[in-house]
Amino acid sequence: MDRVRVAVVGLGFGGEFVPIYRAWDSTECVAVCRRDRDKLNRFADEFGIPKRYADYREMLKDPDIDAVHINSDLESHAWMAIEALKAGKHVASTVTMAMTMEECEEIVRLEHETGKVYMMMETAVYTREFLYFKKLCDEGKIGRLQFVRGSHQQNMSLPGWPSYWYGLPPMWYPTHAIAPLSEILRRPVKRVRCLGSGRIRDEYQVRYGSPFAAESAQLEFLNSDVAGEATRTLFDTIRQYRESFDFYGTEGSFEWEQLAGEHPVLFTGFEDATRVRVPDTDHMLPPQIAKFSLEHQIIDDQHVSFIQGSGHGGSHPHMVHEWISAILEGRPAHVSARVAANWTVAGLLAHESAMLGGEVLDMPDWALF
Repeated sequence: MDRVRVAVVGLGFGGEFVPIYRAWDSTECVAVCRRDRDKLNRFADEFGIPKRYADYREMLKDPDIDAVHINSDLESHAWMAIEALKAGKHVASTVTMAMTMEECEEIVRLEHETGKVYMMMETAVYTREFLYFKKLCDEGKIGRLQFVRGSHQQNMSLPGWPSYWYGLPPMWYPTHAIAPLSEILRRPVKRVRCLGSGRIRDEYQVRYGSPFAAESAQLEFLNSDVAGEATRTLFDTIRQYRESFDFYGTEGSFEWEQLAGEHPVLFTGFEDATRVRVPDTDHMLPPQIAKFSLEHQIIDDQHVSFIQGSGHGGSHPHMVHEWISAILEGRPAHVSARVAANWTVAGLLAHESAMLGGEVLDMPDWALF
């Protein structure tokens, strides 16, 4: 195989990936899938995609599709991934992996049994900020890491979101806060303790029985003396949207910007602090898809062109590159099913811990990597 034939499922957020698959000669977007057939056809016509499916299970029968990129609603990620693996397709899935531990374990089992490549498309470990800090670590400029902290804060209280979001336990959508911490250490979470804080409005508590406005977890990592902290908010807590990490080392530390557009702070020396404009990462990618990692725009001879697909810190083409490379090279993806399960289950157990008043809970063996 020298080219992977991909079907993209879900064309809201998922639509941002179609230009990337079309631009790279290692991939071909052969099909798209969406429930609304009119919107499906309009999108496919715009991008010249020949195959259109309103029925996901029917699409999985197509022998011309090698791999499925799932960008559906939160409740569909797990069953769609499970059925695609059973149908012999490679799978990429937007976060999170699943909403139950049983579903996570099943995906881990199927990845192993089928030999297909599963990758959770976790943006937080492919952003320009994360890749910038990782490079500093690799060059020895941070020294020994001493503490790691992540947060994902969002106020979804206004109407307009799909109904399943309202009252969702904060740590059931954990990976943007947990993944960078585990990834920079390259150690799985082995144990969690979490406290819930505050209270969301009564009507939001009905679906999931979770009262908390915030959940903050303490994380222990396997074979590491570095501890982590991950905080999530979803409802009735006022704050500008934030997906962040703070990393502290013996020679340097990095703190996320407090407000969007301020730029993060790099601490060096004894207490020296500098705001840094984090560089783009296009040089790390094949030329055909490098432009999709640029921050906002390409400026050429006074003309400004905005790039579709450059969201989430330029992470989108990096995730595509890793997933497709893993398929072509016959190896697991970096964020494989077991890694994805670790980051997802850590959040599920964190919420359980919060409901138990902060009880310490161990990760299952199948969710360690």
